[in-house]
Amino acid sequence: MHKLKKYFLLLSLLLLILYLIPNFILDMKFISFISKNLNRKGVLGINRNYIYIFRSVLSILFIIYIIAIAVVIFIENKNPQKTVAWLLLLFINPVIGFVLYLFLGQNIRKKKIFKNEENIRSKSLKDMAEVQLKAVKETDIFSEDRHALQRRLISLILNNSKSPVTINNRSQILTNGNNKFNELKKDLLNAKHHIHIEYFIVKNDNIGNELKNILIEKAKEGLEIRFIYDSVGSWRLGRKYINDLKSAGIEVVGFLPVFLPQLSRELNYRNHRKIIIIDGCIGFTGGINIGDEYLGKDKRLGFWRDTHMKIEGEAVYELQNIFINDWYFCTRENLEDLKYFPKLKYYGEQLIQIASSGPDNEWQSILQSYFSLITFATERVWITTPYLIPDESIMMALKTSALSDVDVRIIIPDIADHIIAFWGSRSYVEELLKAGVKIYSYKKGFVHAKTLLIDNIAASVGTANLDNRSFHINFEVNVFVYEKEIAKRLEKDFLNDFKNCGEILYENYKNRGLIQKIKESIGKILSPIL
Repeated sequence: MHKLKKYFLLLSLLLLILYLIPNFILDMKFISFISKNLNRKGVLGINRNYIYIFRSVLSILFIIYIIAIAVVIFIENKNPQKTVAWLLLLFINPVIGFVLYLFLGQNIRKKKIFKNEENIRSKSLKDMAEVQLKAVKETDIFSEDRHALQRRLISLILNNSKSPVTINNRSQILTNGNNKFNELKKDLLNAKHHIHIEYFIVKNDNIGNELKNILIEKAKEGLEIRFIYDSVGSWRLGRKYINDLKSAGIEVVGFLPVFLPQLSRELNYRNHRKIIIIDGCIGFTGGINIGDEYLGKDKRLGFWRDTHMKIEGEAVYELQNIFINDWYFCTRENLEDLKYFPKLKYYGEQLIQIASSGPDNEWQSILQSYFSLITFATERVWITTPYLIPDESIMMALKTSALSDVDVRIIIPDIADHIIAFWGSRSYVEELLKAGVKIYSYKKGFVHAKTLLIDNIAASVGTANLDNRSFHINFEVNVFVYEKEIAKRLEKDFLNDFKNCGEILYENYKNRGLIQKIKESIGKILSPIL
């Protein structure tokens, strides 16, 4: 099947070349002038009738080309939304549509990049996951009704992420940039052995340089420091910033470099994770990248509402494992060593499980985890996301829960940071409202948090947005916590955020203007491929 798709692409490319180059030559004004005025036979002794015949043949070939590439799209794409979007683009502009699909739409490049990619995992984590999966299946440790949801999700993540549930943990919700960066700087300054950093966006601004200086200071103290930045998300970082880190002995690598990142910001397999591991026992992850805008210093977006999480304990092992995998992918250096998984003191008894997903994974772990939680909720599903572009499964889960009288609420931004994503998100609002989902538009500034609260016993904080890019394309990581204490803490944030929102009402929204509906339609068409 893969060979067949490759042959279709080669045929399509050949037909495109045959169509474009001769047609360009035939359309040149001087050829038309010569063929009409100099002699009956036209240019180079070729009769004009032959030119018209050649044009007709090229037109037929071009139709064949359109059919061929359409067949490729049907074969390659299992997602109906993506298929329709690509076919529409191909119909509107066949040449541009094919070129974009050739480089960005089909999965041959994905298969090439991640072919035979090893999943390096700590043996202790593997063994723990296997033992736990057996225990969940064979014992009654989750026999109480209130634990049924936990058992279901724990089993799912054990199967699709091979990630064990950990108990010796203490975690802290960090609301907004100031809390995150203050806590992070304190822990970085106290680091003793190693610091591992992995971010989608790193900015060469005030907070970016403040953290850079801390890392350089710790490197001079002799700590091992490794730094992964996404080559597209951080394309403005600059060589000086990177060279300053390298000059201090810090190992720095860009994740999956691409040509002209300015033109492909939203069109590649990107590492959207935000991870810091300190000494193998402290970990940070969530929605906040490294940049001044996350401190509310962007004049256009204003106040930045976001959520991050600090974890101490066994769950940090899984964050470390994710970093080691990504480091190996970038450098082919295997960091698997017990010194990065130190023996831990007692931190507490919080049940935490971490799911990672990406184009190198067999399963769409975070998507499946969200689907499972939403469909199994009995009381409430509260979600915050900057982009509301769900696939059919999540859309159906949200509507079904709302129609089942579960309290389903979603907070989305009132202003746009990416215009296509903004209007794409708005295109789903009416259908969700009709099913009884309550949607709130955040008015205080820009909301970027990625949080999920299910009943009173399960919650998620992570890097994944509620959109197709996070679920199907990007490298992401989410923390799932099975503790009422954390659920209550997130509930407090949700209730405060609701006060800063305006509820979008169905009766008002369905009567919105034609221009807005057109924008939404364009956003919905383009969002699956952008």
